Amino acid sequence: MIDLHYWPTPNGHKVTIFLEEAGLAYRIKPIDITKGDQFKPEFLAISPNNRMPAIVDRETADGGAPVALFESGAILVYLAEKTGRLLPTDLHARARTLQWLFWQVGGLGPMAGQNHHFAKYAPAKIPYAIERYRNETGRLYGVMDGQLAKTPFLAGEYSIADIACYPWIVPHEDQGQDLDDFPHLKRWFEAIHSRPAVIRAYAAGAPYERSRLDFTALEREILFGQTTERGGAK
Repeated sequence: MIDLHYWPTPNGHKVTIFLEEAGLAYRIKPIDITKGDQFKPEFLAISPNNRMPAIVDRETADGGAPVALFESGAILVYLAEKTGRLLPTDLHARARTLQWLFWQVGGLGPMAGQNHHFAKYAPAKIPYAIERYRNETGRLYGVMDGQLAKTPFLAGEYSIADIACYPWIVPHEDQGQDLDDFPHLKRWFEAIHSRPAVIRAYAAGAPYERSRLDFTALEREILFGQTTERGGAK
């Protein structure tokens, strides 16, 4: 049994998709990031960066002590190695998969996240910031589209690289992107969207969903006003 500390964000969806694809038993322990659950001592003991998702694997491959892990990319690699699923063992295929996984972790996720923030959540609309992150998100969509013109999935076969990227494409309209402008990406998106495991993963998160725009002033401060004292950057 894997404890999944989770909230239905793109990074949270990455992990539920993998768990559903691999058929691993898990239980969701909701971390309501609008209420400050991410700052509770028991969660910080697992995720010192005060970010979800995080997991505790109580049935490790070596039969040893439980493994606690934070950072969605690291979790995907760990679970793939635990199960032998969705991360090739062939040297070249593995390298391609990790390349695209880290491309998402270092590029697509942060840039799309800033896109969301300045376009939807920032109290002051800053045209330069909105345009800058919308354009960079579009550039990254173009990178994916170019790769997917050559391969059915990012690294060839369906893998943790696709699982990592897909949830960040789901809100493409909010990011100011039209999938019709990226036909190969659109084909890939639709293929993943229809996978039964992906449908189950999003259904698992549905009970925790809420409007992303109806935050109270306190919730907004918790989400976006973190300080060094609370474990975030000013």
